[in-house]
Amino acid sequence: MITPRFAITSTPEQLAMAGALAAEHPECHVQTHLSENRAEIAYTAELYPEARDYLDVYEGFGLLGPKTLLGHAIHLTPREIDALAETGAHPVFCPTSNLFLGSGLFDAPGLGARGITSGIATDVGAGTSYSMLQTLNEGYKVLQLQGHALHPLNAFHWATRGNACVLGLQDRIGTLDAGTEADVVVLDSRATPAMALRCERAATLAEELFVLQVMGDDRAIVETYVAGTPRKAASRPLTQQRAAEPA
Repeated sequence: MITPRFAITSTPEQLAMAGALAAEHPECHVQTHLSENRAEIAYTAELYPEARDYLDVYEGFGLLGPKTLLGHAIHLTPREIDALAETGAHPVFCPTSNLFLGSGLFDAPGLGARGITSGIATDVGAGTSYSMLQTLNEGYKVLQLQGHALHPLNAFHWATRGNACVLGLQDRIGTLDAGTEADVVVLDSRATPAMALRCERAATLAEELFVLQVMGDDRAIVETYVAGTPRKAASRPLTQQRAAEPA
C-alpha cells in the first residue's frame, strides 16, 4: 500500500515519489484522504494553485486509478465525480469521522448512480470506533439524513464482500466459498437485554441484522477466527480467562 498522508502534508516531491512507486509497483494500492471538509479543500487549493481541484493534485502525480482508495470524499465537484467514474478510483465512506468532525454527509447513492463503487471504513484518525458495527450504525444515520435508508443486507454486504470488491480481492476474501481466505466474526444479535428485547420482534434475517447494525458493539462478538483459528479467548487478559473458566 502506497500512502501519501494527504495533499496538505505532502510536498510535490513526496507526491511525485509516491506516483513513481505506484508506476513501478502497479500491484500496490494507493490510499489517501480527499475532501473531508471545505476548509481543507480551500487550503489544498492554496498549496496547489495549478491543480483544477483537490482530486487533480493526486491525478497529476499519477496516483489515480482502480487501485486508489480515497478516504471521505464528501465535497466533490462534478469534474471530480467524472474523474472517479472514468478512472475507477474508490471513495471510502468513514461515517464516524465525518460526524465527529461535522464535516458533511457522504453521498453514497449519488456516487453509486454514477457507477462509482465506494468502500466503508472506520478511519483510525478522527474515527470514534474500530468497530464495523458502529461504523454501519453511523453510516445509517448519515444516509438517513439524506433521505436514504441503508438496508441491513446492503450494510453487511458493504462491510464484507463489498469492501473485498473495492480492494479487487473478491476472488480471495469476502465470501465463505471453498478455497477462499476468511477471517470470521461470530455475532450474537441478542447480546444485550435491549438487543434481545428488540429481537423478539424480528421476523426476518434482515430485521435481525438491523438489530446488530444499529445496536451492536463489541459485546455482540462471540468469537473471532483468524485463518480458521479462534482468537477471542486468547486475546483476553489472563485474569478474564481465569474468571471464565469453570470452578
